Amino acid sequence: MPPRKDTVYAEPLSSIEAFQFDATVADVFQDMIERSVPGYGLLLQLIGSFAERYGQPNSNAYDLGCSLGASTLQLRQHLPSTCHVIGIDSSSAMIERCQANLARDHSATTYELKNDDLRAVTIENASIVVLNFTLQFLPDHERPAVLKRIADGMRPGGVLLLAEKLHYENHGEQVLMTDLHQDFKRYKGYSDVEIAQKRAALEQVLVPNTRAEHLERLAEAGFAVQQQCVRCLNFEAFIAIR
Repeated sequence: MPPRKDTVYAEPLSSIEAFQFDATVADVFQDMIERSVPGYGLLLQLIGSFAERYGQPNSNAYDLGCSLGASTLQLRQHLPSTCHVIGIDSSSAMIERCQANLARDHSATTYELKNDDLRAVTIENASIVVLNFTLQFLPDHERPAVLKRIADGMRPGGVLLLAEKLHYENHGEQVLMTDLHQDFKRYKGYSDVEIAQKRAALEQVLVPNTRAEHLERLAEAGFAVQQQCVRCLNFEAFIAIR
């Protein structure tokens, strides 16, 4: 069955409220993210590859901000069967739908889902942690502590995959990447009204960092290796090895 089409911002709104991951968004989130984040499909494939390469037997894997479970599913299907996958999301609507999605998968790797704030979750015995488009929604001053807690809970040789929307220090580059991203969304069928209204909603809660800030924070958190692994317009993924 194809995903439900995202029409959340299709009609003009008299006022734009802050974006939230409620039931309305959860119902169309698969379509929304596929049509909004360039390179998203490649990122999911890479999660499977990283799981096979870095997943350690008898360890935990965390998907922090698991939403509908696309990354969680990649972990289950590609990790050693003795691993345990833990999906965390603060949205009860997302967790409910994630549970239904994972229930249809019959991989041997066990899993559990928690409706919780990732800042309250203890990371332990982890060989892989996925943090996709989640850190950017936390208050900026809290992000270093989150990365430090992740690093502290990882096994030696464990890997963090961090994907975020980027802010560019160079104004011209920032303008170009923003314009190209809007072109991408038009190509995917979004109207100018939808693009503008969703952008206004997201800008109330999403504060992107620069590439340099991400790499510096990963190093300060205790990761021995930090490097860019994917870039598509103003979205970038980093791999950090403990």
